[in-house]
Amino acid sequence: MEAKIVLLPGDGIGPEVISAAVKVLDAINARYGHHFSYDQRLIGGCSIDQHGTALTEETLQACQSASAVLLGAVGGPKWDNPNAAVRPEQGLLALRKGLGVFANLRPVKVYPALVNASPLKPEKLAGVDMIVLRELTGGLYFGQPKGRGQKNGHEWAVDTLEYYDFEVERIVHMAFQLARGRRAKVTSVDKANVLDSSRLWRQVTVQVSQQYPDVALEHVLVDTAAMRLVSNPAAFDVVVTENMFGDILTDEAAVLAGSMGLLPSASLGTSGPGLYEPIHGSAPDIAGKGIANPVGTILSTAMMLRHSLKLEAEAAAIEKAVEATIEAGNLTGDLGGNLSTQAMTDKILAAL
Repeated sequence: MEAKIVLLPGDGIGPEVISAAVKVLDAINARYGHHFSYDQRLIGGCSIDQHGTALTEETLQACQSASAVLLGAVGGPKWDNPNAAVRPEQGLLALRKGLGVFANLRPVKVYPALVNASPLKPEKLAGVDMIVLRELTGGLYFGQPKGRGQKNGHEWAVDTLEYYDFEVERIVHMAFQLARGRRAKVTSVDKANVLDSSRLWRQVTVQVSQQYPDVALEHVLVDTAAMRLVSNPAAFDVVVTENMFGDILTDEAAVLAGSMGLLPSASLGTSGPGLYEPIHGSAPDIAGKGIANPVGTILSTAMMLRHSLKLEAEAAAIEKAVEATIEAGNLTGDLGGNLSTQAMTDKILAAL
């Protein structure tokens, strides 16, 4: 297979973990006879420094014409001013909108060798294997109006939480389709006891569920879901929720695995290239030290092979190599080990 992959290393540890992922992709090329070509571009703070914007139109067009996009991380202290007119995060939002990726998939799996890396008791972690689907292009982060000003003699701010029925419908369909290949259970998370947007979410979810009689559906309020993620996480299979709830719950779920450095993500639409990235940030405190955990990015490449390139065997080979490496006790510093980014990558390549 031939495929063009746009690389967006970004800021902080982004270039280090993307470099590790490319080594794994090159190994897949050699083993399976594929040809992945790479087009590296700027996004985030480094793009602001060079172009004055967090995402140029040329970079967006390159992403739109690619087979898939692999992203590192954006942001850092240099650009960490919430009042700045141009911020690194604007590049991410523009990229998601420009690619039409409305569903963010975040798998959370606990490796047996890492049960002691989580703050939860080991018995709480047995059998944890879930996917959280976060709606990515609606809700509070995109609703209008938004802004700040003066009102009734006071400083005032507004953000709008809005959803259309079709936005809910498309991501809920994806949740049910994923559940069919797993344990056939969907948990829809909302705040329908308070929010009209959540009442619409629940209504549409019920309507969609009627097309999947073989999949169980439960509705859970977001505050209860936050509690259950730590009290009974193994009960979740596929979780689907709106943008802000998903943003918060997925970071909470990352604690189950032991480190945010382990977890991948895929952002998908109905067509076009997918966007793949680890869920961790740019980690400026360790940038350039060569100690970042590359696993989340490497597993993101596995998701890219599975979802965008339809290479299931290759994706599974990467995931098995990562699991074997971790189960053999090879760990980076965030998990209590002492392996560098390069050494961890080399162990995974050897397992491949």
